[in-house]
Amino acid sequence: MTAARSTKSLRGDGFTFKQFFVAHDRCAMKVGTDGVLLGAWAPVANAGRILDIGTGTGLVALMLAQRTADRVVVDAVELESAAAEQARENFSESPWQRRLSVFPEDINHFAGHASGHYDLIVSNPPYFASAVACRDEARNAARYTETLTHDALLDCAGRLLATTGIFCVVLPYDIGLGFEQAAQQQQWFTRARVDIRDRPGKPLNRMLLALARQPYAQPDYQELALREQMNVYSQPFRQLIADFYLNY
Repeated sequence: MTAARSTKSLRGDGFTFKQFFVAHDRCAMKVGTDGVLLGAWAPVANAGRILDIGTGTGLVALMLAQRTADRVVVDAVELESAAAEQARENFSESPWQRRLSVFPEDINHFAGHASGHYDLIVSNPPYFASAVACRDEARNAARYTETLTHDALLDCAGRLLATTGIFCVVLPYDIGLGFEQAAQQQQWFTRARVDIRDRPGKPLNRMLLALARQPYAQPDYQELALREQMNVYSQPFRQLIADFYLNY
């Protein structure tokens, strides 16, 4: 889904946020609401090292850098070379370039050689099955699960996450339910979940999910409507994006 209109484009090749600009003309997947939701919501309070799997433009990594102290390191992994280069350029033009890094490689390879563990891992992962082909190969790799299955993603996150760390994803609602079930089968535990709909009365269509390796006595379950009505953002969503979107 394209980025919300309140984040108005000040240049023709990307989107301007309050503290940074994201160019996306060389990325298969553009700046979108899913990434914004993940970047604004993922819990950063106790994070010293953060990893963004499949960073694309670098949007989520940039949002997490904005939300964290100067001591926090944010790494990003991106398989597609053009997207990795664009993310690197977006990082270099941001206020946090010294603590943002891009690794242009497969996450399975990265998980095999990465040093240390991460306190927070985030991903806006591929989610469509490959029954219908995309028009170009880069978009196909970004949106489909052929190169990174959800089981493989959970495995990589498990290898890279600190014992007390948190792994967060954003997914379509129905697929998110399946992802949560697959995670539970791999001994993950739900820490928090936000079920999202566009407006009251509309079907649930997205899910933000936070997983941990240790059980939580009372996981936090919430719902969020992005709009009160057509073209009017809800107060909870406005609060979530207030530090990022222009005019909020």
